[in-house]
Amino acid sequence: MLKTQLEEKTKETKENYDRFLRVQAELENYKKRVEREKSSLVRYGNEELIKAILPVIDNLERALDHPQGENPDGLTEGIKITLNQLLQVLEKFGLTPIASVGEPFDPSRHEAMMQVESADHEPNAVVSELQKGYFLNDRLIRPAMVSVARRPRHEEEGEESSD
Repeated sequence: MLKTQLEEKTKETKENYDRFLRVQAELENYKKRVEREKSSLVRYGNEELIKAILPVIDNLERALDHPQGENPDGLTEGIKITLNQLLQVLEKFGLTPIASVGEPFDPSRHEAMMQVESADHEPNAVVSELQKGYFLNDRLIRPAMVSVARRPRHEEEGEESSD
């Protein structure tokens, strides 16, 4: 009886060990597959974006092939259309421009490059945009470079002397 129990337990141990080896091999295969997929995603993750941008590149190449002296207004219009096409493609992939001009200065979205005296704008309002800023989905990927309004000096001096 003891011998039978020992044989059963030995058989059970062997089955468990075989099962363990199979699970270990499956885990290793899974790790390798995940690593291959991760590598592929990193390498080709932008494929859809690139495919969507290719027609924009084609249009820019056509614009460059267009004779320069013939119709400069047509060339400018073609470039504007191509730029809009590119912005639409990027918007489809989550890129949105930051609204700046006329907005209050926000250091989390804007980078102040200079201050300009302006009686026409509220103090700390964005007067002009030197370079557009963009969000990718909800993440700021580039702040807008802006000029910010401040009160004209003569108004500041008038306020100080009246105090």
